[in-house]
Amino acid sequence: MDAWDPGTYLSYSDERGRPFFDLVARVSARWPGTVVDLGCGPGNLTLTLAERWLTARIQGVDSSEAMIRAARGTDWVRFAVGGIEEWAAGTDRADVVVANASLQWVPGHLELLGALKERVAEGGWLAFQVLGNFDEPSHAIRRELAALPEYAAHVNGVAVPSSHDPRDYHRVLASDGWRVDAWETTYLHELTGVDPVFAWVSGTGARPTPSMIAAASGGVSGRQLVTSGFPIGQG
Repeated sequence: MDAWDPGTYLSYSDERGRPFFDLVARVSARWPGTVVDLGCGPGNLTLTLAERWLTARIQGVDSSEAMIRAARGTDWVRFAVGGIEEWAAGTDRADVVVANASLQWVPGHLELLGALKERVAEGGWLAFQVLGNFDEPSHAIRRELAALPEYAAHVNGVAVPSSHDPRDYHRVLASDGWRVDAWETTYLHELTGVDPVFAWVSGTGARPTPSMIAAASGGVSGRQLVTSGFPIGQG
């Protein structure tokens, strides 16, 4: 089972896209020759990079085959299945490297930053954004359930994202003279529809968790377990 659902993911494209555009807006590269988007998902945001840098060769990379199948390349934009660690271990350099909401899925990604910096061409840019919402109920409840004996075997191997304090990223990035612009932002999304929080998480790498928990709980809905910590707003 692929952990990612491109259709559900794209149904929240506006909400998921805002941090991407806030991030890329801080990149002042004018005429990059090569731009790489690590963890590009279904490629909708990668295509906007081609609209900004008209002469650049754009490469989108994602570990999910389902996401890459959903991506639509052009003459200037190419997509490929691959992991971030694999790309970081290569030798080719890029003028701009973007990793939007993807590094948190890579274990030990703080230590990986050194390798990623080596893949950036002289005078180039490394721009990444990681989520910092792992104490929210949708994540905390899944962690608590996964720790219980009756569920542990069913969620073993499911990817668990994590991130660090912005100061940690600044320390690592600035350690060898790089100029660093680091910030933290809170986005409040007003989600609507039936079980909107469940719909949100079911399009991402959290997708397998509710189904595995449901299988282990004798029919108790993974939807109920994962979203029980969120109150329904009064409109």
